[in-house]
Amino acid sequence: MRTQPRLAPGISTLAERFAKVRGLTEALVAPLSDADATVQSMEDASPAKWHLAHTTWFLETFILRDFVAGYVLHDDRFPFLFNSYYEAEGRRHARGRRGMVTRPTLDEVLAYRHHVDAAVLAALPGLPDAALDLVTLGCHHEEQHQELLVTDILHLMSENPLEPAIWPAARKVPVEMPGPIGWIERAGAVAEIGFDGEGFAFDCEGPRHPTLLTPHAIADRTITNGEWAAFIANGGYANPAHWLSDGWAWVKAEAIVAPLYWEKHDGSWTRFGLDGRRAIDPAAPVTHVSFYEADAYAAWAGARLPTEAEWEVAAAEHDASGGNQLDEAGPVEPRPAPDGPAFFGDVWEWTGSAYRPYPGFKAAQGAVGEYNGKFMSNQCVLRGGSCATPRGHARASYRNFFYPHQRWQFTGVRLAKDL
Repeated sequence: MRTQPRLAPGISTLAERFAKVRGLTEALVAPLSDADATVQSMEDASPAKWHLAHTTWFLETFILRDFVAGYVLHDDRFPFLFNSYYEAEGRRHARGRRGMVTRPTLDEVLAYRHHVDAAVLAALPGLPDAALDLVTLGCHHEEQHQELLVTDILHLMSENPLEPAIWPAARKVPVEMPGPIGWIERAGAVAEIGFDGEGFAFDCEGPRHPTLLTPHAIADRTITNGEWAAFIANGGYANPAHWLSDGWAWVKAEAIVAPLYWEKHDGSWTRFGLDGRRAIDPAAPVTHVSFYEADAYAAWAGARLPTEAEWEVAAAEHDASGGNQLDEAGPVEPRPAPDGPAFFGDVWEWTGSAYRPYPGFKAAQGAVGEYNGKFMSNQCVLRGGSCATPRGHARASYRNFFYPHQRWQFTGVRLAKDL
């Protein structure tokens, strides 16, 4: 009987992580039909089938094709279909047309995944360090797509008039509203931010560098649904005094009156989630709000959004693996904040900082260098992870980024103020 070779400890750990990450992605799509997995609900979102294939194309292209002698592509049509934005990899299918890729089928895409998984695991013992680093990057890349997968499925189902529940769940028992916001004060100082330690980090998280903090206070929790409902009731979406010019133009053009997925039923606010439509939980963090909405709420509340430096310095004192984050397939939604300050999980928190390179930033050479640096324009930084962020994926230095009008992600609000 032929036995599998014993893997070195580091390779064995990487193999286990690789299998776990790949398995969770498939668990997330298990409730979907082929039609569910094919439809594209808007240009910002991608079909579930595309996420499954793109993360596989990433592994096949940058690891198997480039480092495994004699490897033959599973299907030479797939690079055109499933490349996302890597210009160095040539032509690709238009992003807004991904929902037209009815073939390959979901089963064929899953077969593609299993083929590539087996090839990567077989190649691991002989891969050079540069390729092993790409396997690690591939795992983190797929975790990013797991969150996008969850939020894209949510948006897709919200467009279905039946508003189906992907993961039915028991009715929630209301909890008491949290007390007033507590403020964590910090004197002015020169602080260092950015990643400079052991383990993985994306290139945009560094280099670590000094930055000036002025005296400020940052809230010990995020804004709740109940507090946001008060903002609406007070005319928050109807008063241009609270809004940036671009934000007010967006509100008027899109007729925005509440967070995404909120609707009034019988005079009360409800929200649509992966467990169907429910009454909002007043104590849970508000989510699915844009940067424009977050900034307007802060202005209405007599505060502002924190800078990413203020957020990181405060969050570095807390456990990044804690909070409500994604552990397995199932109902995903923000939950009422626990007692005490919390900086990770539930909702990504908009900051007042633009997504730009840190001093000394250099993108990697080659196609992989297109991963983050090319997007450092016109986007805003979010911090902290959400209920759809795989646990262990985020760090205090982690920089998420989206355009200011986007809100289909689990995005929320933490306040700050000057002292």
